[in-house]
Amino acid sequence: MTVIIDLSVALENHATEPYPPTITAYDHASGARRLATLAGVDSGDFPGGIALATESITASSHSGTHVDAPWHYGPTSEGRPARRIDEVPLEWLHGAGVVLDVRHRAAGEEITVEDVERALDVLGHELGPGDIALVHTGTDRYWGSHRYTAMQPGLGRAATEFILDHGVRTIGIDAWGLDRPASAMAESHRAGRAGALWPAHFLGREREYLQVEKLANLDRLPRPTGFTFAAFPVKVSGASGAWCRAVGILEDE
Repeated sequence: MTVIIDLSVALENHATEPYPPTITAYDHASGARRLATLAGVDSGDFPGGIALATESITASSHSGTHVDAPWHYGPTSEGRPARRIDEVPLEWLHGAGVVLDVRHRAAGEEITVEDVERALDVLGHELGPGDIALVHTGTDRYWGSHRYTAMQPGLGRAATEFILDHGVRTIGIDAWGLDRPASAMAESHRAGRAGALWPAHFLGREREYLQVEKLANLDRLPRPTGFTFAAFPVKVSGASGAWCRAVGILEDE
């Protein structure tokens, strides 16, 4: 038996993120009017006088659960033109999921190499090529409130490098972004800390990798390893990122 666990948040009106989408719904009655105009018929010609419901969505490519392509981080990555979302290898977004539990870290704190090593020690697992590292902060419990963008810890540059050094090509997180909250990074920047602003993202200019942001429900996975993670992005031509439906797939449950 195959069990699929949804690890995504929704695209939704009034979402608790800086650039939320706007979704306009057209019900079956308005759908009849729109489709009648398209087809050159009368709306009453449809069964019951109603037709097809649709939605119109205006959204950032980074709204909801989404994949960041290297182009998001900068124009080049590893000295080559950075790949856009329609150019990234889909193999990087389908692989063995490894949940790194760092829920002991408080809001605004940096997730360190030691934190990652400790999480791996608990699992008895060593990261390797093909693994997809999923950083479990527990921040998704704040989805729907203003605390969502303020309550997360985030990966520091060193911890991100440590994960990539093991051959990992994709890192996910159950929070707004891989880095610490903007306010925490800005405070460190004003205090004179070099490289305080979006260090995990900007590392992508030197090391080619993908991020999957705004994951959810990592605590619903029955085990932190031994499952397949998949998060295929919508194929948006030339984009820096795209929405995805991230899932955990478990066999023989």
